[in-house]
Amino acid sequence: MSPNPTETPPEKSPDRLDRRQARRDGRPLPDGDIRARVQQVSIRQQLFERRLAAALEVDAAGLEAMDHLMTTGPTTPTELAHRLDISTAAMTLVLNRLEAAGHVRRDRHPSDGRKLVVTAAERSADLAYDRVRPLIDGIETLIAGLDETERRTVEGFLDGLLAAYDDATR
Repeated sequence: MSPNPTETPPEKSPDRLDRRQARRDGRPLPDGDIRARVQQVSIRQQLFERRLAAALEVDAAGLEAMDHLMTTGPTTPTELAHRLDISTAAMTLVLNRLEAAGHVRRDRHPSDGRKLVVTAAERSADLAYDRVRPLIDGIETLIAGLDETERRTVEGFLDGLLAAYDDATR
């Protein structure tokens, strides 16, 4: 089937051109363009994670593993692999790098000596928290400034956004 000559090629579609333009950080965003703002939040989150990973001297997988360990506490390598949706072999490589850098330790499970438990090193967790704290404080300040109606509107929008991501990843 040949393409319709009147159709715009995907690489020149207004939507794609708009998205390409929206990827340029720092440009003024048009009033009412919520989609561009959501894109910018995503871009800035990625930038923040890259800078945090650089500060901790870890790769993306290591940062994700550290995040899980710091937010949910010590766990087994197998459980951590499941949380990150990677193989246990890949998790072993990630943990080897993190342990060599002093970011985690692996200890014998207290009730099952055949298992290991991975724990984030306190020094690394403190460094990560120091880097993340300004972002947490900024978000908490924004939330505190919302009245109940605004809070419900923002919650509804974010719930819908999360559902859109969930639908797109199924």
